[in-house]
Amino acid sequence: MDWFEGSPGQFRDFKKGDFEANWIKLAECRFNQVYQVKLKVWREKCALKSFDTTLCGNNFYRRIIEEVSNMAKVKFKYIISVYGLCSEATAVVMEYMSNGSLNNLLASHTLMWPKKFQLIHEASMGMNFLHSMKPPLLHLNLKTSNILLDDHLHAKISDFGLIHWEEGTSKKSFMEHLTARGNISYIPPEIFTQCPDPPGTSFDVYSFGIMMWEILTQHKPYAGCSVTTVLLQVSHGKRPCVEMIPDQKPYECEPMISIMQQCWDQDHWKRPQFSDTVMKTEALSEVMKIAGPIHSHQNEDRDQTTDYSLLVPPVHKIALHDMPALPSDDQHATYGILSLLSKKDFGSFRRSVKREHVCTQFSGERRLLHYTVASGDAESVERVLSLGADVNCATARGYNPLIIAVLHRLHDIIPLLLERGASATQGDEDQWTALHFAAQNGDDRTVRLLLDKGAVADAREKTGWMPLHLACQNGHETVARLLISRLSEVVVRERQEARGRTALHLASAYGHLNIAKLLLTKGADPNVTDCSLFTSLHLSAEEGHNRVVRELLKSGASAESADSRGYTALHLAALKGHTGICRQLLSNGASPDSRTLQGWTPMHLAALRGHEATVVQLESHGGCVNATGENGWTPLHLACHHSKSEVAAKLLLARADPNVPEERTGWTPLHVACSSVSFPCVLQLISNHADVNAVNSAKATPLHLAAQQGCVPIVKALLLNGADRTLLDSSGSTALTLAQRCEKWEIVQLLEKSSW
Repeated sequence: MDWFEGSPGQFRDFKKGDFEANWIKLAECRFNQVYQVKLKVWREKCALKSFDTTLCGNNFYRRIIEEVSNMAKVKFKYIISVYGLCSEATAVVMEYMSNGSLNNLLASHTLMWPKKFQLIHEASMGMNFLHSMKPPLLHLNLKTSNILLDDHLHAKISDFGLIHWEEGTSKKSFMEHLTARGNISYIPPEIFTQCPDPPGTSFDVYSFGIMMWEILTQHKPYAGCSVTTVLLQVSHGKRPCVEMIPDQKPYECEPMISIMQQCWDQDHWKRPQFSDTVMKTEALSEVMKIAGPIHSHQNEDRDQTTDYSLLVPPVHKIALHDMPALPSDDQHATYGILSLLSKKDFGSFRRSVKREHVCTQFSGERRLLHYTVASGDAESVERVLSLGADVNCATARGYNPLIIAVLHRLHDIIPLLLERGASATQGDEDQWTALHFAAQNGDDRTVRLLLDKGAVADAREKTGWMPLHLACQNGHETVARLLISRLSEVVVRERQEARGRTALHLASAYGHLNIAKLLLTKGADPNVTDCSLFTSLHLSAEEGHNRVVRELLKSGASAESADSRGYTALHLAALKGHTGICRQLLSNGASPDSRTLQGWTPMHLAALRGHEATVVQLESHGGCVNATGENGWTPLHLACHHSKSEVAAKLLLARADPNVPEERTGWTPLHVACSSVSFPCVLQLISNHADVNAVNSAKATPLHLAAQQGCVPIVKALLLNGADRTLLDSSGSTALTLAQRCEKWEIVQLLEKSSW
């Protein structure tokens, strides 16, 4: 593989042939397409973002190439990792995010409040990191489509560094550039006013404020407005309507709204820095910190929707803001009734409502009782019921009034509906009962009431989830205890959802220690496997829940159990760098040299990800530093390939052999380090007696590879340590010939010097 010229650490220039042929298109817009690709050698999924240079211009892609070295420095939990380039496809190769963009998620799923707060906080963390760089790295393209989501719906910021303000650029052309990319809603007013200042950090803060509104409302800002209308509104201080944020919101939403309004302040000097915002959003997110489940409301595409693994879908909440806009003109009597509810004029509503209103069916098969329950006024609900409303009437999606009351935690209306005959067992179209929703919300008061009124504790929705699964996933210990008291030990121990996961799997995956202990005391089996042969120990080890791991091991969990890929809990903990958990597992009988189906040991995986402390831990417990995995690669090969020089140093200190040839091509770790342009790894290997003249199956030496890549420091190091410039590869080429062929003229001069 070729590399771009320059200092060590620059990105790989992948060839199209490095990826498997099946490129899956994930997204497309006017200027680019995004594909899911898989690297042949490592079987690793990546995202490839290909730019249409006919539309965005060759200069744009050339600037991306120039920015690669800057992107290489940006390594942070909430920032997308960029792996390299693919010049043949005019593309950037990035970390693959399995759950796509936040923009798509907001359009297709309803998020619970804790998940909304979490996403806002994580986005602020990423932006704070970018702005804390010296100088600050401006995004200038921050929007929900550039926030990507991983397996567990955690946010990472992408496409940073692609939009630039060039000195001398007119604001008009800059704004046109942004508008062409669909960014009009995120552009602060100073860009299209007479403000002389170039874009600064406050530009991103404004965009973040608009993005907060999108997350809180799950609507698009200025929907249906023309570009001209948006420009006029924003320049006059207008912003998206705060009233569109749902009425049924937690107390913590008010300070979050205040942060949002500060971020989009008309005066860019008054907008807060992300260093301040990140602390405030952290505090609010912590208050509501539970797992944030979601529910698809695209039923027609149910089979095509993304698999959100452990994240369970709650039903789409019904509230007045979800309903179509209704005229308040009393000439339209029925709509006038709904308008009174919307205005919360409950006295007038109760005086005006008639039997014919109660029988009217609105869009989505909604009845007046659904709207009245959602309004939250118990007296109005009583009045509508007295006029003959069906207490169990269901919308098109199967939501009955009781489910709506449970979703909104209307504790004065729930018992009223039950007394009037509401069914505690009736489910929606996905067979979610009121008890499912109450369990998910952690509403133990309602759970207790529903159970007393005949709700079925082990009711299963369409994919097999019981209320207990929901309580365990979300950490609602009181609710879990209530439900367990009504369930047999067999159900607690064995009942699984469609993916084969038990309540213990869920509590373990999310780190809810007390619930895990409770389930174990009730006979839950820690060695039950799901459909992928994951045990609870696998899940807790992968997520880094030390205390849950300890409890599971104490209760007899097998440290040697392997999943369908051959991964043990130790493999997963090593891959994630959870050194303390590795220590626990090793002390409880986990083999440090167990192998996956591809032949990887935990040591390989720790080296791959650069977890040096984990490597040391594994080696101290007998892990083999020279174990060979797929194609004969050792941990040292992997560390050099991924430029993990600290890990390479630890492996060499533990007597890893620097001269082991890889089976398929005969590459030694030094070949790999030279090909990966990892100068620190090259120095480590040479100082530990790596053979600088080792030849691979193509008779190429490390010098051949270094010359081809054009890295001057590596070539110098090899020559200073005895590299033979006269050796020929299988094509009859010397290192000098290859440098000339690749136009690496600085290397050519170096190799031609007679002094070497």
